[in-house]
Amino acid sequence: MCTSSQIIGSLLVLSVLEIGLGLSSVAVGAVTFARVRTRTDPPPQLGDSSPVWSGACFLICGVCGIFCAKKKSGLIMILFSACCICGLIGGILNIQFLRALTKRSSLHLASLSLACIGICGCTISTWLTCRLASYEQRRMFLEREHSLHHSHEMTEKVNEQGVVATLKV
Repeated sequence: MCTSSQIIGSLLVLSVLEIGLGLSSVAVGAVTFARVRTRTDPPPQLGDSSPVWSGACFLICGVCGIFCAKKKSGLIMILFSACCICGLIGGILNIQFLRALTKRSSLHLASLSLACIGICGCTISTWLTCRLASYEQRRMFLEREHSLHHSHEMTEKVNEQGVVATLKV
């Protein structure tokens, strides 16, 4: 079973990967869109700018992943999971829009590859976040149980001392 530090380390690595994929996808999408806008032969199509949007989703997912790894609160884990799901949706839509394009180039192949890697990263990040949430929930339960057990022992000691004090009087 993975420890919390291994899960956090994996989340950090995946988050940095998602940031890199997001920046790369935005750059490839911007270059593709600039090329399409300069030529007039085929008109711009819907999928020409989709790598920019999926890249933005991957970028946001990566930033939230770093926050999640640094501060393991429940709300940030939920936010990160939601961002990963948005990254999944953005990547899937990017692939669908790129598949519909009539004229394909090497930039479209790069966009498809980045989207596939981003989708895999978002899926693994979501799974790791669920594992981290489960680990943190178990840790908090054990801390609470230990705290209750300790307070119960202290109550018994006070009662024993109270009984002893009444016997001496």
